[in-house]
Amino acid sequence: MEKVKIKVNDNGSLRVTGDVELVDGEGNVFQTKKTFSLCRCGLSEKKPFCDGSHKGTFESVVRAKKDGD
Repeated sequence: MEKVKIKVNDNGSLRVTGDVELVDGEGNVFQTKKTFSLCRCGLSEKKPFCDGSHKGTFESVVRAKKDGD
């Protein structure tokens, strides 16, 4: 089975790649493609998906700790 990858984009969305099932709080399944982006700024009109509304208004750069940090 292919490992799912979620990339935290600088100043933007969460990019999801792989075979995943995305469900809402009631268990309803969202239709997704093999690669899609999730909103993390709260401004998207297409939540939970990113529609680019964050551009120029949302700043967040997240880095994983490296060994020894």
